[in-house]
Amino acid sequence: MATPTVEPDPGHAGAGSVMSLRVRESLRRDVAVVGGGVIGLSCAWRAASAGFGVTVYDDAPGSGASRVAGGMLAPVSESVPVEPEVFALGAASLRRWPDFAACLTRAGGDPRLQTSGTLVVAVDSGDRAELDRIGAQLSRCSRPVEALSGRQARQVEPALGPQVCKALSVRGDLSVDNRALLGALLAACRNAGVQFRDHRCTQLPAADVVVIAAGADSGALHPLLDRAIRPVKGEIVRLRGRLGTLAPPSRTVRAIVGGRACYLVPRDGGRLVVGATQREVGFDTEVTAGGIRELLADAERVVPATAEYVLEEAAAGLRPGSPDNLPLIGELEPGVLAATGHHRHGILLAPLTADAIVALLRDEDVPPEVVPAAPARLTVRSAP
Repeated sequence: MATPTVEPDPGHAGAGSVMSLRVRESLRRDVAVVGGGVIGLSCAWRAASAGFGVTVYDDAPGSGASRVAGGMLAPVSESVPVEPEVFALGAASLRRWPDFAACLTRAGGDPRLQTSGTLVVAVDSGDRAELDRIGAQLSRCSRPVEALSGRQARQVEPALGPQVCKALSVRGDLSVDNRALLGALLAACRNAGVQFRDHRCTQLPAADVVVIAAGADSGALHPLLDRAIRPVKGEIVRLRGRLGTLAPPSRTVRAIVGGRACYLVPRDGGRLVVGATQREVGFDTEVTAGGIRELLADAERVVPATAEYVLEEAAAGLRPGSPDNLPLIGELEPGVLAATGHHRHGILLAPLTADAIVALLRDEDVPPEVVPAAPARLTVRSAP
């Protein structure tokens, strides 16, 4: 990385402050963002819009885990077991999403923000007990939820099957079409003047400031991230209803099926994204028969019509996990910032992460909810 040097004017009474200002301006001139997923593109777009010269390094921007994701913006229904700092991050970012989506629509394209909420459903007595626990914990968090019987849930979403015995309606959750979002972010970046380099970084590029947003690959780019970021494999399937089949649900359905978590997220054109498995298997991105079988079986118990849908795609991605499920957002060393480790919440946390990175580029305080995500916490915890 280039290290700027500034010579103070010894004859000037405010030489120290002038030097400091010039150093900050130099450090904040050119920004390299390593990684072209939803976090990297969001940071690049916001930074370029704020006047920084931004270059994104990625050999396939708009791909990776961001392209495989379900697109849920659900800090409420994903907040159990409750991790207060993770929940606070998600809730703060969710509040930013409507404005973020509106600005993005003007700047690059419509991410197809949906506001119809989430249904969390259970399919047997064991799952029902878990659902009751979820409802109680959400109530303690002052998050409004409405309990529905199986019959009431089917009145709301006729595609739900007879095994669904109870549901929670969570009105505050949102969702986006992750692939529409990525396309909009790519267009917005280009329209804002972001440059793209078709390059997979194995070391940090030369720039005044580097933002590491390489997802599961971030660990190889800085020693403080080496043990902090790990890949967590997730598989999804994309289905399409056929003529004569019952239409998929109109809102996101998060299901507890035999103790496993499953989500079904509707897309335009009668399509449905079903996910996601969670495996700690290193950097393996191959789709497995067992993983897809599990997803399809769970989906069929929740929405029986899926058995007759067309299987359009099966894919796998690597989420960037962290030791405490909090992302790493902040300074690693002078001129190097982290925006990684978002695990399952990358799309949800994109607006808040981008705001935090722009604040750091401006030498401003990050939003208060982001403070616990500072990378320095890992060195403190590992100290003897």
